[in-house]
Amino acid sequence: MAGRIVIIGAGQAAAQAIATLHAEGFDGSLALVGDEPFAPYQRPPLSKAYLSGTFERERLFLKPANFYDEAGCELILDNAAVVVDRTLKQVGLSDGRHVPYDKLLFATGSRARRIRCPGADLDGIHYMRSIADVDALRPELRPGRKLAVIGGGYIGLEVAAVARKHGLDVTIFEALGRLMMRAVSEPVSQFYERVHREAGVNILLNTKLEAFEGGERIHAVRAGGKSYPCDLALVGIGIVPNVELAQAAGLACDDGIVVDDCGRTEDSAIFAAGDCTSHPDRTGVRIRLECVQNAIDQARHAALAMLGKPVPYREVPWFWSDQYDLKLQIAGLAARGNQIVLRGDPAARKFAAFHLQEGVLVAVEAVNAAPEYLMGRKMIAANARPDPARLADMAVPMKNMA
Repeated sequence: MAGRIVIIGAGQAAAQAIATLHAEGFDGSLALVGDEPFAPYQRPPLSKAYLSGTFERERLFLKPANFYDEAGCELILDNAAVVVDRTLKQVGLSDGRHVPYDKLLFATGSRARRIRCPGADLDGIHYMRSIADVDALRPELRPGRKLAVIGGGYIGLEVAAVARKHGLDVTIFEALGRLMMRAVSEPVSQFYERVHREAGVNILLNTKLEAFEGGERIHAVRAGGKSYPCDLALVGIGIVPNVELAQAAGLACDDGIVVDDCGRTEDSAIFAAGDCTSHPDRTGVRIRLECVQNAIDQARHAALAMLGKPVPYREVPWFWSDQYDLKLQIAGLAARGNQIVLRGDPAARKFAAFHLQEGVLVAVEAVNAAPEYLMGRKMIAANARPDPARLADMAVPMKNMA
């Protein structure tokens, strides 16, 4: 296949799509449009090792510079796509140029959800989504300062862990009744609450933010009718899929750009992959996933479909989070289970929670338990029906579960 493929977005999905197109022998013209001044880079380390200063910027980038030359891909960076004209089949850029396409891939990802409350525009309030965000926050993490973290999800907890290591006084304000409530089960949530409290983090649950207080710069958080002094704040209240460009082009969007199981939109020339998509999962249920695995796998499938080699996307989703010395690894979607089987002891900081739905394994949450995660992921893909008693029995090796 010849022709011109244009990719909008410069994240994990974009890099994988280019790699797949190159590996499959695409010999046409290829261009990537990104609104940041950087080639595609990985975002998970931003709130962890990169923020802590143990991960150099150069290691963030997904591919070496010569990769894009070898793949025949033109990088159009620091230049936002502002309009997609489906009739003329071209992308309008913020600098006034127009880039023609034969096939187009939306890999626009997502952005940090902005908080709406009095004082939300004060200096000292930070978000976590880009290299620039981390570069702005890192110098503020100085021992003895007070950090207010708004939101007890992955990002908020990861930043809280880094901040405690840097000697900051950290308070988490969570509107819901437990940490990571939308992402993990109650046993895992309770475990991480205990870990953070033991590390000196002040956690306020069922406490909704009312306002940021200050003159030009934040000096306090008002929540639950009280004022809590702080020197800076990190807002981590979720992300929003970047669908506006696709929506303006007339493509169907429903909590994401609507695609089929091969990444195809309703327009035969336009595809989408990653955080920005609403797609059918391996069971046929339409979902939107916010994870590296989905960005990589869905981009691979979308690239194959663009080349006329469609393969349905049926991968098991997986996620992870690093906090202190703990690695949380999740495969599948725990919310779909109706029975939880615990294996190991949370007090030992090494355990797993297996989730069954009518006897079928649908998810595993593993804390410092790689064998449980790896075997659990394989069993989920196989729709396995494990014996709950054997799952819970630490005397039975995980390799024998299959």
